[in-house]
Parts: sequence; C-alpha cells; structure tokens
Amino acid sequence: MGDTSAGLLTLLTLVVVLALVHVPLGDYIAHTFTSERDLRVERAIYRVCGVSPRSQQRWTTYAVSLIAFSVASFVLLFALCVLQPHLPLARGASMDLSTSFNTAISFVTNTNWQSYAGEAGASPVVQALGLTVQNFVSAAVGLAVVVALIRGLTRSESGTVGNFWVDLVRGVVRILLPLAVIGAIVLLAGGVIQDLAAPHVVQTLGGGRQTVQSGLVASQEAIKQVGTNGGGYFNANSAHPFENPNPFTNLVQIFLMLVIPFSLPRVYGRLVGDRRQGYAVLGFMGVLWAAGIAVITLAERASATNALGAMEGKEVRFGVWGSTIFAGSTTSTSTGAVNSLHESYSPIGGGGALTNMALGEISPGGVGSGLYGALIVAILAVFIAGLMVGRTPELLGKAIGRKEITYAALYTVVTPALVLLGTGAALALRTARSGLLASGPHGLTEMLYAYTSTANNNGSAFAGLTADQPYLNTTLGLVMALGRFLPIVLVLALAGSLAAQRRRPATDGTMPTHTPLFTGLMVGVALLVTGLTFLPALALGPLAEALS
Repeated sequence: MGDTSAGLLTLLTLVVVLALVHVPLGDYIAHTFTSERDLRVERAIYRVCGVSPRSQQRWTTYAVSLIAFSVASFVLLFALCVLQPHLPLARGASMDLSTSFNTAISFVTNTNWQSYAGEAGASPVVQALGLTVQNFVSAAVGLAVVVALIRGLTRSESGTVGNFWVDLVRGVVRILLPLAVIGAIVLLAGGVIQDLAAPHVVQTLGGGRQTVQSGLVASQEAIKQVGTNGGGYFNANSAHPFENPNPFTNLVQIFLMLVIPFSLPRVYGRLVGDRRQGYAVLGFMGVLWAAGIAVITLAERASATNALGAMEGKEVRFGVWGSTIFAGSTTSTSTGAVNSLHESYSPIGGGGALTNMALGEISPGGVGSGLYGALIVAILAVFIAGLMVGRTPELLGKAIGRKEITYAALYTVVTPALVLLGTGAALALRTARSGLLASGPHGLTEMLYAYTSTANNNGSAFAGLTADQPYLNTTLGLVMALGRFLPIVLVLALAGSLAAQRRRPATDGTMPTHTPLFTGLMVGVALLVTGLTFLPALALGPLAEALS
C-alpha cells in the first residue's frame, strides 16, 4: 500500500501543478505568437538571416521554408556525428555512417531514437552543439506548425498562414529557452550533474574497474523533456542516476514533458476566441492520458509477484508507480525518454505503452504535434457527425469539404501505413529479425514497437531489439522522416485551405464543438480509428502474449 499511496500522491501532485500553470503558460504562449513586438535578440537574428519579420507566407512557402531548414539541420548534424572523433572531447565516441544517418534524422524530426550507445556513442561536443540544439529547434518546428493551423481556422479569405522563420525564432527564444533554463536549475538542485570533468574510474563491488562518464547533463535533460524530445545523455536514459537521481527529479521530468502539450489547448482557445474550445480538447487529451496510465499501472500491479510489485526492469528508487506514470506520459507525448525497461513490462503493460503511441501522439502528444493531431481528430469528428445528421460539417465556421477531409484522411493513414509496412518488411528479412531478443508474439511486439515509435516520432524503445544495424538504421530513419514531414505538409495544406475560406457565423444548426458530448465523440473517433488500424497487430503481439 505504501507504493500505491506514494503513487497516487505523485499523480495528484502532477495534476495540480499542471492545472496551476495551464492558464498562465497558455496565455503567455498565445501572446508570444500574436505580439507585434520583436525582442532585440530576435531582430538581430532576423537581420543576420535576412528575414523580414512582418512578411507573411502562403502555406506552400511556409512548408518549403520548414523543409529547407530541416534538411540543412540534418546535413550539419550528420557531419558533426561522422566527424566527432576529430573534434575536441571525443573521449573515444564515434558513429558509423548508418548510425550517424539514423541519429541525425532522429533528432531533426524530434524523435530522438537512439541507435548509438548514449555517452559512449556521442561526445560532449556532439551532445551539446548537435543534439541539444536540435532539441530546441525541432520542438519549435512543431509549435510553428500548430500555430499555422490555428491561423488557418481564424483567418478569413486569407492566402497566408504566418511566417515560419518568425514562429521558429519566437518558439525557441521566448518559450523553450526560458522553460529549459528553469527546468535545468530545478534538476541541478535535485542532483542532476552538469560538468565537463574527466571520466571517473570507479571500483565495482565485484572487484573490477568501470569508467563512468560525466557531462552537461542537466541542460540537455531539461530541454529533452520540455521539447518532448527524449534522447538521453546516457545510454540508460532517465534510469541513469546522474540523469534522474531520485523521485523528486522523476516527478519534475514528467511535469516538464507534459507542461507545454497540456497548455496548448489553452492557446487554441485563446487564439480562436472561445476558451471553451480549448477546454474540450484538453478534456479529450486528459481522458486518453489518464486511461493510458491506468491501464499500464494496473497491468504492472496485477503482475506483481511480491510486495514491491512487478519490479523487473524498474528502478527501486522509483517503484512501480513512478515507473508507470513516467512510461504512460512519455508514450502519450512524443518524448520517448524512459526510466524503466519497457521490454520487461507485462504484455498488457507494454501493450498499453504501444497503444499510447499508436493513437498518434494525441494524449496530449508532442510540442505542437499533439494539438494539431487532436485538431485532425476534431475535423474527423465533425465530418462524421455531419454525415450522421445530414448537414455540412463545420469547425469554427470553416466548412470541412472534400479538400479538407482529404487532407485529414491522408494525415490519418500516413503513420499507420509506415508502421505496418515497415514492421512487415522487417519481419520478412532475416537481417532485421536477427536483432530481435525474443521470438513469437513478444518478438512481434519488439519490432512493432520500434516502427510505431519511430513513425510517430516518439523515440522510446522496447530495448529487446538491437537496432544498430544498417537495414534498421536506414529504414527506421526513413520512417522517422516520412512520419514527421508528410503529416506536417498535410497540416499546412489544410491550414492554407481553411485560411482561404470565409468564416461563417454560427447558426442554430451549427454543431457545438465545445461540449463534453463533442469531447466524448473525439475520444470515440480516436479509439475507433486506432482500433480498426492496429487491433490485428496488437492481437498477434501483446494480446496473444497475455493470453498464452
């Protein structure tokens, strides 16, 4: 009962703190993207880059700017990974070409899937100048896209959705950087390390000697969680005592990964001029998040073989609840950080984490990507409801016609197609199957988890799969890129189509999209789409293992 009481108290504390910051942080983010005033440092960046901050872009130009920036980021990070043995503070770290390719795509797409061995694969220079920088800008890209979509809903007969470069700079300078600094200070106070000391050689209990690396951990840890990135400084990720030393830092890290995604519905409500719309989306996200944590926690408690609970693969300092709340939150967002081994979870517990990602990262999802995914669900919900009552579906006065529902439908099928095709092809090849730790249903779950994680830009791993091989590095990297940028282009196309429409006034026949009933409809649509897509694969994997 002690662990249960502590777990419930942790969960209650988390919800209370998230509720306290929801309004002020949401209002601040909304102000950030609507303010006509540029900060001095922003004006300096615009001058250096030749950007006109008052100019507006059509969705096509916005998308081209985003893709060009991401391609340039990939090239620079790939070069940094390949050349790291020749850079200062190399400390023996290196990556081959396929691992460098995978890593560069991973961090540029906000996935942070790690085929390399943490501190042994990436030097402090690569961690600080390459990976941490991408943690900031890749998260800012997600923020920019969702703000562009909201502008599409609010503008009338407009050909523009904003300026990508302005949205990117403001997201980094005004939102992510301040939150990361505060988070790093709190984590430092909690015991997370931050130094460039030489590696420590320690005597083990078995009489051997072990080299323990140090590094700029707190600063990377903060933005990895705030930006829902997930790449750990160490190979053990947030299970490492230098990276997550105690229950306090564990709670702080869970809070950091949830704080922006759960505040963005407030931004949505403010920008569309109806805060009830934001509360409806918040309720949708909250229900799915709570359900995911409940399933994983109950599964791990039910599989307990002793008073401590099912502790295989979990850190004693966190216990079952501290591990399952973290697992449920990291797979409900696009964070992907782990403080326990998901491979060792019970079939239903591991399946719950897998299902969180299969939902499409909407509960509450990643920074920006969670909200625009939820708005796609809202569009599908009003379209289905419109068909049921025989009315033209509308969302906030914008008609959901053939073009709009086509974009939404394509968005919905892109990620499942990447997951299922990628998993099937990998299981058909002996080279890819050689990386599996298990066979049978559990082996299927390992491979399915990997492609679900990368296609949804989550980045967590089941850990039984040895993915650092050329085929998996290459295909998982391509899946990350397609899973990130194809949906983004579709969202921006949708934003442009909505912005071009005239906003219609609400009438007595307009379906309300701010009620608990509509929130329930959104939950039903999300579960139905996910179930129809992934239930056969889940039945052959975690469900079959649970029943065996």
